[in-house]
Amino acid sequence: MEKKKKLLFIFNPLSGKAQITSKLFEIIDVFVKGGYEVIVHPTQAVGDGYEKTKELAPEVDLVVCSGGDGTLDEVVSGLMDLNERIPLGYIPAGSTNDFANSLSISKDMVQAARDIIEGQMYSCDVGAFNHDSFVYIAAFGLFTDVSYETDQHMKNILGHLAYLLEGSKRIWNVPTYWIKVEANGKIFEDEYIYGMITNAKSVGGFKNLPGQDVKLDDGLFEVTLIKRPKNPIELHEIITSLLAKEDKTNMIDSFKTNRIIIESNQEIAWTLDGEYGGEHNYVCIEARKHAMELILNPQE
Repeated sequence: MEKKKKLLFIFNPLSGKAQITSKLFEIIDVFVKGGYEVIVHPTQAVGDGYEKTKELAPEVDLVVCSGGDGTLDEVVSGLMDLNERIPLGYIPAGSTNDFANSLSISKDMVQAARDIIEGQMYSCDVGAFNHDSFVYIAAFGLFTDVSYETDQHMKNILGHLAYLLEGSKRIWNVPTYWIKVEANGKIFEDEYIYGMITNAKSVGGFKNLPGQDVKLDDGLFEVTLIKRPKNPIELHEIITSLLAKEDKTNMIDSFKTNRIIIESNQEIAWTLDGEYGGEHNYVCIEARKHAMELILNPQE
């Protein structure tokens, strides 16, 4: 008798209004019918997804995670710290899920599980951030503290609007950072209120914010750096440019790169996939091309 394939299913029971609780049996049933013996682990605390992935993933053929961006980030970080390449399936359950939107992963959790069983391998880039990993966004400045300041209840109801409401109240007293940027053989310095390095077609639920023609497997990340507006006119220019999804202002530096170094004269707090990423005055971010094997719906 052939050996049964094993699947590790890690999920965050609280993610997205705990919507997985009503679907759990159906999802596991899909995996079992797909020929897998399933190890199920509900995450117990922050960091648990990372630890369990490192501990159990080497013993299985496939890892599936379900939750928001934070859960995904933990599981991917765990996989990146292993020697083996173990494929990953993702069932989104958070409030914005930019990464899932970028890859057209089904919002129907049971359908997403079926797509993993029937799907095909897709080699996706992963970000290296100093000694950490991130899936689709590393950011600092304006709005970045919002996702962990806004309480979970409000985040669920208002979705990504909560991010913006929190931020706009304090646009004129936001901290600014004088930073030196090194990318694509160029070095430049300026004062910025916000910066993001992304590998996604939407950020905070806004499509095209990272720019047009975004591919998640091209070994390039999209960089958006917003300068400090000195008056309402410059602020208006920035907002108009962001809403029009076109960089028609010199208040925003945007470009693609596979490697960027950001240095500052102070410690800056970063967020990685919406979770706190520590404070740093030196950051080296690189795109690790095709570092992760994702299983996606064959139609996409």
